[in-house]
Amino acid sequence: MDRATALIPAFNEENIIGETVKAVLGMPGIDEVLVIDDGSDDETPIIAYNAGARVVQMNKNSGKGAAMNRGIEETDAQILLIIDADLGETAAETYRLLEPIFAGQADMSIAVMKAPDGHKAGFGFVMKLARWGIKKYGGTVVTAPISGQRAIRRKLIDDIGGFEKGFGVETALTIDALRKGYKIVEVPLPLTHRLSGRTLKGFVHRGEQFIDIARAIWLHRKKF
Repeated sequence: MDRATALIPAFNEENIIGETVKAVLGMPGIDEVLVIDDGSDDETPIIAYNAGARVVQMNKNSGKGAAMNRGIEETDAQILLIIDADLGETAAETYRLLEPIFAGQADMSIAVMKAPDGHKAGFGFVMKLARWGIKKYGGTVVTAPISGQRAIRRKLIDDIGGFEKGFGVETALTIDALRKGYKIVEVPLPLTHRLSGRTLKGFVHRGEQFIDIARAIWLHRKKF
């Protein structure tokens, strides 16, 4: 069976990274947990290491896509489980993303997460843009186009030339994978993580996401 490594890009996640790492280490099928510390100025790398992860530190905060590209340089695993650092103990559920990959049923699996009851998220502009771009240039409707929880075959990543920088990483990855003919499945999972909500900080974050996703769609519309 191919080796599987969990890649966890992390930036200032000292309050929860330990829980996430321990949850993933307890999962079946994972050979290693690799945390890519994206220039944190808190105790994230130390806590991740103490929890059992191998830690690689970026020289400065470079964004999720750059951290993921650094991560794939640090492992020769043929199956990669990429998850967010803030899943905590619910990260243990992501083993289900590996099942269709190990079974040969998919080249990439995407977690479909549900917002907690009563939570007011944004107005959906970011999600709608990503979904539209993937349908327009990838030819398929994806329920969770910006989900950061994914299991991926290494050959797919190598074939598309790595990850896009910025918040458009998942949208670009999905478009490229579909245009290359790779099989994608979505898996509903009971995961929880930090949500930005309808706050000023949340709206600023979503504005940055919108710009990066629009850029990724434009750049990847004719990549292949």
